[in-house]
This record gives sequence, structure tokens and C-alpha cells, in this order.
Amino acid sequence: MKSIVTSLILLAISATSFAQDAFSNNTSASLEKVIQDYPNRFKNIKGEVIVENPQTTEYKSTVQIPGASTCIVTRYNDTKNDVYSWGCTLMKTEDFNTARNKFREIYGQIRNSIIKIHGEKPFILNGQYDAPSEEKKFTTVIFELLPSVGEMKKVKIDLSLQYEMSGWKVSLSVYDRDRKDDEQGVVTGN
Repeated sequence: MKSIVTSLILLAISATSFAQDAFSNNTSASLEKVIQDYPNRFKNIKGEVIVENPQTTEYKSTVQIPGASTCIVTRYNDTKNDVYSWGCTLMKTEDFNTARNKFREIYGQIRNSIIKIHGEKPFILNGQYDAPSEEKKFTTVIFELLPSVGEMKKVKIDLSLQYEMSGWKVSLSVYDRDRKDDEQGVVTGN
């Protein structure tokens, strides 16, 4: 009887620690801060100006994904309204397998994350995994917030793995679903 009770306690402890690992990690916590500031057009996470061009202005993001090389907020100048996006380069490598593993790791860290925004019911970050292959040169998982309601149904979160001339790049972006197709998104010189 004593061994059964001990086994049940150990099972409960491991289940609790698994649940905490699945839903509270530094990547999802940082992403939650970004998504929380989406309604403010990332005003609260926009740092110093990095680059200013006629069509865009790039700012350093004050929210960083752990281990990322760059995280920026971009403002796209428009005559009607400015459009903002947040993007993060998580890894650059010449090795496809290393990039694929990072892509899978980040997907695992953010899928089914619970996102809490002040004044709203909690959202769940949902996206269907697409296995990358070297032949495709570009793989993306598009996440949405469930339930998709109000202003938050416009938010788009994507995790991508793409081949560039210098190798493979894994990146994470948050932006308006209404962004024009010709708006490229986050581009950095790194």
C-alpha cells in the first residue's frame, strides 16, 4: 500500500512538472508579452530606432526570445495608417538538420500556449506542424489565437524556416493578418 501511495505521489509530481514545462517556458512567456502588446501596435516593447527608411522604420524590441540573434519591431509607413510587425531571428546556420531541430523545438515551446491579455478571456495558440525538408527551401507554421474574436482575430503569428544565400534561418513573427501581400515583413541585415 505504501509503495502505491509513493508511486501516485511521484506520478502527480511528474505530471505537474510536465504541465509546467509545456506551458511556462521562456519562449512562450516572451511571445505572450509581444502578443499582449499587439493591440498597442507594439508601443510598449518598441525600443531605440535601428534603421529609418522612407517606407519602414525598424526599432529594437525590448522583448527578446532567449537565444535569438535579433528581435525587432517594424513600422510600415502608410498614408492611411501605419502598420506594425514584430519579428525575431532565432537561428542562422548552414546546417539544415540543426535548423530543422530548432524549428521543431520552438514549435513545441509555443504550440498550445495559453496567452492572457488584460480584459480578455485567455487564448490558446494553435498551429498545425509542417515538417520541413531541405528541398522545400521554405516552411512556415501559421498560428492563430483561439477563440479568434475581436481585434485579436487579426493577429498572425508565424514560425518559419527558410533557406537564404548564407544558409538556413529560423524566425518568428507577429503581425496584422490584414497586412498587404507586398509588405515583406521583418528583414534584417544580420
